[in-house]
Amino acid sequence: MYVLGTSFHYHDAAACLIKDGVIIAAAEEERFTRRKHDAAFPRQAIDWCLRDAGITIADVEHVVFYEKPFVKFDRILETCLAGWPLTWPIWLKSMPVWLKSKLRVGRTLQDELGTDQNIIFCEHHLAHAASAFYPSPFEDAVLLTMDGVGEWTTTALGVGKDRDIEFDSEIRFPHSIGLFFSALTAYLGFKVNDAEWKVMGLAPYGRPRHLDAMRRMVDVKADGSFRLDLRYFSHHVSSRRAFSRQWEKALGRAARPPESAIDEFHYDVARSGQALLEELVLGVARGAWQRDKIPRLCRSGGGALNCVASW
Repeated sequence: MYVLGTSFHYHDAAACLIKDGVIIAAAEEERFTRRKHDAAFPRQAIDWCLRDAGITIADVEHVVFYEKPFVKFDRILETCLAGWPLTWPIWLKSMPVWLKSKLRVGRTLQDELGTDQNIIFCEHHLAHAASAFYPSPFEDAVLLTMDGVGEWTTTALGVGKDRDIEFDSEIRFPHSIGLFFSALTAYLGFKVNDAEWKVMGLAPYGRPRHLDAMRRMVDVKADGSFRLDLRYFSHHVSSRRAFSRQWEKALGRAARPPESAIDEFHYDVARSGQALLEELVLGVARGAWQRDKIPRLCRSGGGALNCVASW
C-alpha cells in the first residue's frame, strides 16, 4: 500500500511516499525550484517521489495533508476577534489567502494530482510525532512535539506504543516555545522561520546575563508546563512583530536592525534565550518522565531542530 504525504501553503513544501509503512522517497520542493523555503504546491517533489518508486498517482491508496485547515482557520478567526481592533492587519492579510486557497487544500490536491479520491487531513502534531516515533527503534516511547503552532497546539505530550500514538496533554496557542524563540530571533534582527539557526550560532559566544529578565517572560508550572507573559509578545495580535515594547524595555535596548553590527549584547541575549529554551524543554521532558516512567523519548517539531536543547 502506498501513502503520499504532502505539505504546502506555509513554508518548506514537501512530499513523502510510504510503501507498506516504510519511507521510500521524500523531497522538499525547494530542491527543485531553488527557492529557499518554497511554500508552493510541491509538484516537482511529488513527481520525483512517484518516479523514484516507479508508480503513478493511480497506485497511491491514500493522499494525506499535514494539518487540518479548518481547525487552523478557526484559531485565526478566534485570535482576530479576541484581539480586535489590534488584529485588523492580520485579518486583512490572512482572509483573502485563506478564502482563495488555504481552505481549498483538498480540491487543490485532487486537481493537481488528477484524482478524485478523498484527501486525509492529519493533525499537525500527530504528523510530527509519527515522523519521530515510527522510524525509531522503540516499541514504546514518550512523545514530545514542540513548534510554533499547528492548529491550536504548540506543545503536545503523549505515548507511542507499537503502532498507536495517543496524546494526553497539550499547550495551546498563544503559549509556545517556538514562538518565544521566534521573538528572540526577530529581536536579534534575523528572519523568523529562516534564521533561528543563527541565534543558536550566536549563543556560545555570549553569557546568560539576561536570563533572569527572560525568565520573567514565562510562567513555568511545577509539572513543566508553561504560559508566556503576553505583555512581552505580539504574535497573538500582529503578523509583523513577534515581540512587544515591553520585551525591549526588559532587555534595556531596542531590537537590532537587520544587517547591522552584532556586539557582545547580542551574544548575551542569544545565550540567555537559548538557556531559557533549554530549561523549558527539559522541564516539559521531566514532567513527562515523572508521569509515564518510560525512559525513551521521541522529540519532533520545529523545537526539536534546536540541536543544543535536543542534545
